[in-house]
Parts: sequence; structure tokens; C-alpha cells
Amino acid sequence: MIMTLHTANSWFVTAMVKATSDMWLKGWDERNGGNVSLRLLPEDVAPYLAQWPANRSAPISDPLPELAGQYYIVTGTGKYFRNVQLDPAANMGVVQVAPDGTSVKILWGFTDGGAPTSELASHLKSHGVRQKVSNGRDRVIMHCHATNLLALTYVLDLDPANVTRALWESSTECLVVFPQGVGTMGWLVPGTDTIGDATAKEMANHTLVMWPFHGIFGTGDTLDEAFGLIDTAEKAAEVLVKVVSMGGARQTITTANLIDLAVRFGVEPMAEAMAVENWRLAGK
Repeated sequence: MIMTLHTANSWFVTAMVKATSDMWLKGWDERNGGNVSLRLLPEDVAPYLAQWPANRSAPISDPLPELAGQYYIVTGTGKYFRNVQLDPAANMGVVQVAPDGTSVKILWGFTDGGAPTSELASHLKSHGVRQKVSNGRDRVIMHCHATNLLALTYVLDLDPANVTRALWESSTECLVVFPQGVGTMGWLVPGTDTIGDATAKEMANHTLVMWPFHGIFGTGDTLDEAFGLIDTAEKAAEVLVKVVSMGGARQTITTANLIDLAVRFGVEPMAEAMAVENWRLAGK
């Protein structure tokens, strides 16, 4: 007797349900804010391929032939993270990049006629970069509107080394969790190839990228790692918001402390951030 495996019970659907629910509960993804994508391996999708009709497609605004054939599970455009757990198949879907990289085949999900996130090109461009720099290890791109990180973009000098140093000094574990620091850019219109290109450029050197006045992009090899990365940075941002609100730090983690951390945990911290003597608020 042949047993039918139901996609809704797959590890990748249940993991996406948990991640999006956790992000909603954190308050990072109001309304239809935020998007998540997870690259799937051929062995992940093999048990389900025969069940998927693949009778629809969606365009990629900027062709990415280098990702041809790759599979992703991705949240949908206009979808609310609070509803993913109620109806996973309507609020996200599994797609495969077409051979010429100009579109994706919708294999499963988006059952109400929906489509992948409007930030699909940004996700795929960052996936391409992270595959190269991590030797294929990184499989997740996660975007959200983490409250305190968003607030900091209004008051911090947005130089990457400055932002990184401010967060490193706000919580001891930060240098260990994101030693490569935080990338930044100027404000750009979301859902465009311009912001996708700018994000991918920063993702070549950082696991976190700030979108000023908008939110944060993070990456990792699993959904838990990407979530934990953003959660760690957001906790540090919350501490920093409170410290700034109390008039500023009277003491802090020193450069010597950061050097000791790097040695103890075997990480190579962003050199430019290590060289910052005093992080700055904007206009200072």
C-alpha cells in the first residue's frame, strides 16, 4: 500500500508556520509586513513533486538564471503572518525557478490565486549571494519590521561600523552572534530591483542588513538561526533605545572586552566596527 505524504505536514511547511507565527507574536510583522523564504533541496521536495500540478507561474522582475531549478518555500504577497497558521496553503507556497530565471513555477500553495512576496527578487538575489559566501550553507532570507531596530534607524548615524558597534556594546552576545556586523543603505522604495541589488551587495559581507525607516533583513542556514539572529539584534536594539532614553551610557563594553569575546568564541569581528572608539547618534 502506497502512503500519500501531505505537503501540509512536511517539515518545511510546519517550520515556516512556526517561524511566521513567532515573528507575528514578536510584533515584527504587522498586517502584511515582512516576508520569509527558505531554499529547499531536491531531496526535500522529492516525496511531494508528483502531487504538485505546477500549472501557474509568477514573474521574477530581474532574471536570475544562476538560480535555475532551485526550489523555495516563500510567503505570499499581501498575506498576513497571523493567518499563516490558520491556512498555510493560502498564505505561502513552494516555487521553482524556471530554466531561464525569468519566472518561478508555483508548485504548491497560494490556493486563493495569490503569488509570492513582492520582495521575491530581493530574496532571490540575496539567496544567490549567500550561497556563494557560505558555500551553500545559508538557506534562509528573513525580512521583518523589528520595532527597536527600526526605531534606531531614526537616531543612529547609519554608517555600518557605527551601527554594528552600537549594537555590540548593547549586549555581550551580539559580537558572537553577528561578528560580521550589520550592513546599511539609504532609504529605497521596497519591492524594487534597486533595493534588491543594494541588499544583496550588503549581504555579501553581513548577515544582517538594515533598511532605514523600514526594517531588517537577516540570513541563516535554518529558520531558527535566522530568527535567532534578528531576535538577538532586536534585543540589543531595545536595550540601546532604553539607554539612549535614559540619557546615554555611563559605562559600556570596551574594545578590550570585545577582543576577549572574539578570542573566547573563535570569531573574526568586523574590523571597521572594532576600530570605532565612540559610536555616534546621527548629526553628532
